[in-house]
Amino acid sequence: MYPPFTADEEHHLPNVLSAPRFATYLRETGNDRTRALHLYHWNLQVSAAFMVPLHVLEVALRNAIVEAIEAVHGGTWPWTQGFIRSLPNPRGPAYSPKRDLEGCAAQQPTAGKVVAELKFVFWEKMLTNRHQGRLWDDHFYAVFPDAPRGVAASQRRSELRSDIEAVRRLRNRIAHHEPVFPRALQDDFDRIIRCIRWRNETTGNWVLEIETVRALLAVRP
Repeated sequence: MYPPFTADEEHHLPNVLSAPRFATYLRETGNDRTRALHLYHWNLQVSAAFMVPLHVLEVALRNAIVEAIEAVHGGTWPWTQGFIRSLPNPRGPAYSPKRDLEGCAAQQPTAGKVVAELKFVFWEKMLTNRHQGRLWDDHFYAVFPDAPRGVAASQRRSELRSDIEAVRRLRNRIAHHEPVFPRALQDDFDRIIRCIRWRNETTGNWVLEIETVRALLAVRP
């Protein structure tokens, strides 16, 4: 699958990528420089491939959550004090959904623009137990209509939050160009598809038709 590296590539690429970064791949391959370069190449490819299902998941997730918020707080929810007061606001460097929302809402003219600017972690935090009574008791199955029934909305919401937290970690590693090969990537992929399917099964099946992650997982060097 992978063409051989030239002598110049084997010499220069590890230096350009940096010794500390490349060392992760050397450790995985028993200090075999050629195998390490192939693993690096594969890590690049699989990271890029994950962006397709991650894109669909993020858009589907935030649209679903916005529907629930709008059902309670209306279309101007980014500027509605009742909603803003419902958000946690931890002190110090910890992520604050309240500060994130207020910062975006102060700079953007429409709710749609605010949605596009909010961090992915904002949507994860909207799935915490803090919002169960306000949003999810009445609206979880309305905005995730293809989620399996038979249990309380609180259980499904907790399961979804757990999946999204794991997916966020993968997303962050890809965004920061970190190695993803040590992760259980098939599990990550399955989580992403499951979350999309809970929003809409047809969309999840469409992603399975267009994605290239599974083909790459089958040829990991």
